[in-house]
Amino acid sequence: MELIVCGLVVVYTGGVWKFLNGFNRTNFQRTLPNRLSLALLWPALFVSSKNYRQNFRKALKGQK
Repeated sequence: MELIVCGLVVVYTGGVWKFLNGFNRTNFQRTLPNRLSLALLWPALFVSSKNYRQNFRKALKGQK
């Protein structure tokens, strides 16, 4: 159980880090509150929004 929780924390943190580093490749407004909220809420937004999924992949993979 602890291993699963640890793995989820690593995946979540990695997602936040990669998204913030690639944020300039997305179509989102480049304000600090926007960057933070979109990065911290990435799991819920990834599941619920097609547009967010496309931009998230751009941020991670470096696609324009």
